[in-house]
Amino acid sequence: MVEVTVTPQSSLADRPVQIRVRGLSPSQLVTLRAWLKDEQGECFQSRAFFRADGAGEVDPGLHAALGGSYSGVWPMGLLWFLQPDTLFRRLVKRDVAGSPFRVRLEVFDGLCLGADPREQPLASCEAERWYVGPGVQRVPVREGRVRGALFLPPGPGPFPGVIDLFGGAGGLIEFRAGLLASRGFAVLALAFFAYDDLPRVLAQLDLEYFEEAAELLLRHPKVRGPGLGVVGVSKGAEVALSMATFLPQVVATVWINGTAFLYGNPLVYKELRIPPIPYYTERIQFTEVGAIDNSAIFADPRDPAYSASAIPVERIRGKVLFVVGEADRSFNSKLFAELALARMPPESGRILSYPGAGHLIEPPGSPLCSNSSIRGTPRPVAWGGEPQPHARAQEHSWQEILQFLELHLGSVASMKL
Repeated sequence: MVEVTVTPQSSLADRPVQIRVRGLSPSQLVTLRAWLKDEQGECFQSRAFFRADGAGEVDPGLHAALGGSYSGVWPMGLLWFLQPDTLFRRLVKRDVAGSPFRVRLEVFDGLCLGADPREQPLASCEAERWYVGPGVQRVPVREGRVRGALFLPPGPGPFPGVIDLFGGAGGLIEFRAGLLASRGFAVLALAFFAYDDLPRVLAQLDLEYFEEAAELLLRHPKVRGPGLGVVGVSKGAEVALSMATFLPQVVATVWINGTAFLYGNPLVYKELRIPPIPYYTERIQFTEVGAIDNSAIFADPRDPAYSASAIPVERIRGKVLFVVGEADRSFNSKLFAELALARMPPESGRILSYPGAGHLIEPPGSPLCSNSSIRGTPRPVAWGGEPQPHARAQEHSWQEILQFLELHLGSVASMKL
């Protein structure tokens, strides 16, 4: 009897699992398919073709996929290379505390290309991929001007505090905060526009808003001070670097594919105003699939005319980890990281740079999203990246990020799910 299993059956979404098929004939050709539906009902799937070994077993951690969504030995390939049935959809868990992604694993006899819905699997099973561990508490935040969600690990604490920021689509995205809380951090997933009663569009970066959020987090009785960390991607990385520059509470900053200059929106803080470099939107290019490639709309920051728009990173007193995808099609992240590092105090920052990785470097288990529709753009946006190097970058950078935060904010007690 053919059997397919996933071990553990229930796990955190950033943790590896083992997929095994037993009961096949020796050298039998089979197709392994993984699929899930997101909260909007969109289907994401992958498939890979294998030959069973002499014992009639397939283990993607030992046996090379011959073809399909990927090839070679990738223990987590069926999850890492999920792709949407509908072009330009991005896999994002919204209700992180209420439910997991339920991934269906199926094994078919022979080469199953997916054209015939009548094909029945030889065996199937379901795996749960959670974005919060057991006992993690989600607390909505609506205090003063601050809007977001606070994720607290189980236990009395105090826990090292982290603010988690996403980018130019706005809203509130919580999946990374849930995973960080599951690793022992108290994490504020912070919205800064297009959410609740916040401004619908981003007109300026008001650093006093982010200062208010930092003070709110540090006042919480389960948060260990005196310093905190910030993790930001894209526009959120620009904000994170600004917070590291001006707010003494910020001692550890993770900058993921951002800028080191103000673009599009000024930064205001008390009496200070840093003017932005304008976007040159007439330089937008369309990719082969019709997405917007924004990389050319960013004027060269090395032009002396834009020196006043630089974030004054020479003031940073904490530590910064720059995470760069060299195949980022949004902007030249590596250049921005290098320009920032050159002006920062010695030993205050380092760069992790990944050839082939795109803009959306996320926790491991998140499939590459190279193009997606986002709020506020008339066409989908190209993020870049190649599936296999991007998957490796996510795996490596996530461990580096966790170690960096723990090194500079103090030890954590992570969960085992």
